[in-house]
Amino acid sequence: MKPTSLIYDGSFKGFLTAIFTIYEEKLEPMAINPTEEKTSGLFSENLEVITDELKARRVLNGIRKKISQIAFTRIKYAFLSELPGMELQLYKMFEYIFQSEEKVATDYSHPAVLNIAKTAKKVGREKHRMEAFVRFRLTKDDLYFAMIEPDFNVLPLIAKHFKSRYADQNWIIYDQKRKFGIYYNLKEVEFISLELPKDIGLSGANQEYFDATEIQFQKLWKKYFDSTNIKSRANTKLHVQHVPKRYWKYLSEKSPFA
Repeated sequence: MKPTSLIYDGSFKGFLTAIFTIYEEKLEPMAINPTEEKTSGLFSENLEVITDELKARRVLNGIRKKISQIAFTRIKYAFLSELPGMELQLYKMFEYIFQSEEKVATDYSHPAVLNIAKTAKKVGREKHRMEAFVRFRLTKDDLYFAMIEPDFNVLPLIAKHFKSRYADQNWIIYDQKRKFGIYYNLKEVEFISLELPKDIGLSGANQEYFDATEIQFQKLWKKYFDSTNIKSRANTKLHVQHVPKRYWKYLSEKSPFA
């Protein structure tokens, strides 16, 4: 087998195409990286993988026949973690599953299977936090807008939740870290990319972008939050555990301006 570092476009279909290529060309993968993480290996050659819908579908169908829906969700969550080396870990799990006659997607004695399960749990926790901490604000264009900056790429995972919960509103949730968002137009959710001012998502409604009534609401919400927060009973350590400080700049109740 030929030691090879595979480079793909960063999509899940691209990753599945890379898996197909490994088996098709009998490669020994030393790394599987998105395009932006292209590296030069001293002991392996680089191979750029072109995403192929048919090849990706064949791998997807093959793996889904051998695992449960829960196991597949873990694979999807782990992939969205974007952690360095995760693609190679997923390949090792795929390899183990394909080689085994039994269903082994929950065999935690295998290092890759255990790693994927632990990573998926972290991504799932981040997904739930985003569903709880997103704060929409009404813009002057009568559009509800929210900015997030999660550790993991959970935006594709929270779209269904917000489509169901806010089905009667036009809204955008934008991932500042990854420079893309999801837009709901009262019918469907679509992925978008925008050039946005850096301060538009920070807590405290800016008069330049947001409706006047929204600014007033932000102030009222901040006053309510402060009035119900009993300082003598405050447990800062526990509070930060449930609401990490990295989220505070996007939370209305934490705004220093309202």
